[in-house]
Parts: sequence; C-alpha cells; structure tokens
Amino acid sequence: MDPVTYEVDGLTAIIRINRPEKLNALDESVIQGLRAAFRRYDEGSERCAILCASGDRAFSVGADIKNAPKEMWQGVPGVGVKTDKPIIAAVQGYCVGGAYILVQMCDLVVAADNTKFRYPEAQVGFTGGLIAGCATKIPHKVAMEFMLLGQDLTAQRAYEVGMVNQVVPVGQQLEAALDYARILERSAPLVVTTIKRLVSETVPKGPAETAAITRDALLTVRDSEDGAEGRKAFSEKRTPNFVGR
Repeated sequence: MDPVTYEVDGLTAIIRINRPEKLNALDESVIQGLRAAFRRYDEGSERCAILCASGDRAFSVGADIKNAPKEMWQGVPGVGVKTDKPIIAAVQGYCVGGAYILVQMCDLVVAADNTKFRYPEAQVGFTGGLIAGCATKIPHKVAMEFMLLGQDLTAQRAYEVGMVNQVVPVGQQLEAALDYARILERSAPLVVTTIKRLVSETVPKGPAETAAITRDALLTVRDSEDGAEGRKAFSEKRTPNFVGR
C-alpha cells in the first residue's frame, strides 16, 4: 500500500496517512509521501486539503522508533512545504509527538471524540523543537502543560482550549472536515490565500521552525541541477554551465 494517498473530492484534496497496521507511525516513506502530496496540492487546482489517516485507533503515534524519518520537518505543512491554501486536519485516536506537529500546522482541526493528544518527548528525552509553536496557538499555561507533562489531552479538553474547532463521534471526522471544505471551495480563493499568508506572516515562528525553513532552502540549492553541475565541473576542472534549476 502507498504510505500516503492523494484523492480529489470536488475541489478538495484528501491526503491520507495510510499505515494503519503500524498505527500510522511516521517513517521516511510517510514523511516524503506527505511532502510530495502537499507539493501536489500547492501546485494543483484544488482549493482545500484535508489531512487524515486510516483506521480508528490512531491518527498517528508519531515517529516510527524502529525506522525514524531523516528530516521529519520535511513532511510538515508550512515548514517542509509552504502553501497559502487552507489545510484541515481530521484526527482520531492517538495523536502523539510529531503527529501533533502536523495537526498544529493545519488551519482547522476536526477531532473524533476518541482522540487523545499527547506530547511525551520530555519523558523520553528527545525533541525536534517544532512543538514550541504550540505556545503561539493556544493559551501559554495550557501549552506548557501539554509540552512538558506528557499527559493525554482529550478531544473535549482540546476543544475547550482552542486546539480543535469541532469534536464529532468517531468515524464522522472526515465528513465534518468535508463540510468545512465545501465552504472553502465556494469561497474567494484570493481572499482565503491572502488571509492565510498574512496570518503566517503575523504569527511568530520559533527557532526550530526558522531553522528547518532555512535548512530546506540550503538543501534545495545543494540538491539542484546547478549544485550537481558545480560539483561535476569542479572535479572535471572546467567552467560550470549553470541553468538556474
């Protein structure tokens, strides 16, 4: 099975993490699949995207500890792939660690009533740092509780503190997200993208997020045709022929 699938429903892209047998753990194939899907969405004609996952037990349990992704930020919307188009998260079951980062960076969130958000990195001794943005999106004390204590935050509690927009019975989260998407499909695209872009420029970015965006730019140069040409020309002791790609 493809670790990430891309479907089009009307003018909405449905991007689905598809490793239910592994509770949708994030390995390199998932991260690169998400990156490709978000790029396709940004470049395509769809006006809205829904990020969801297969199965009822988990949206995702976070990084696959047996096969951790090399650069998890590459699959995070707004970091690994920038887009001014709206993204709605539809979540259920466990949403742990890096999986919450994916949700945090979406514009709207629908949670099934069995959803449990958890960020256990302080208890396991590792963090990528992108979680810091949580403090700019929900009340500071709640963000610190969530980030430091590693305790479950239920769907209802997440709704009460502004982490999600709506709580629905399990199995109805995609349908509810599609209701939001239909409104966005009918909305003025220039207004929607302008609002999202201005919000992105207004909300502060943490150091880990800034570092990831910078690293993405540097890796793009390194992995470009010009980068390969420059290295080849140097080894062949000739003048490189750069093409700007």
